Amino acid sequence: MKKLIIISDTHGNTKGLEKLRPLIAENDYVVHLGDGGADMRELRGEYPEKVYQCGGNCDFFSPLPEDGELEIEGVKVYYCHGHKYHVKSELTALAAEAKRRGCDIALYGHTHIAKITEMEGVMLINPGSLRRAVGEGGSYCYLVINKEKATPVLVGESVF
Repeated sequence: MKKLIIISDTHGNTKGLEKLRPLIAENDYVVHLGDGGADMRELRGEYPEKVYQCGGNCDFFSPLPEDGELEIEGVKVYYCHGHKYHVKSELTALAAEAKRRGCDIALYGHTHIAKITEMEGVMLINPGSLRRAVGEGGSYCYLVINKEKATPVLVGESVF
């Protein structure tokens, strides 16, 4: 069993990340989906083996990749910020890309709205925004992958 913390859209406000620090320490993976990539610098230094990131539309001149893939206990995960797939208007293109890559799950941000959807056999997960701490308007996703079964839980509120 592997546990992931999925966060997005911190936008320079590291208060939400700091409040999650104990939870980040005890989980197997942390995935930041862009728009605040530099906010992860300290955590990336502390946990280089478990931090995965991609850049977002507000991560100007960032060296971060625009997307990535993970395979965890037989589950393939595609992650991106989502802006290149127009996720504010529809999720069809994102689902198609994940399916094309043979992925079971697609993680995306950009909208600041926490949401779990399924489309074309792909689970689509948006953790919302962690620009504010949980309890102050922020949200993240806690994802457990156990023997090819994925169980996502959204924690906190969505803000936009």
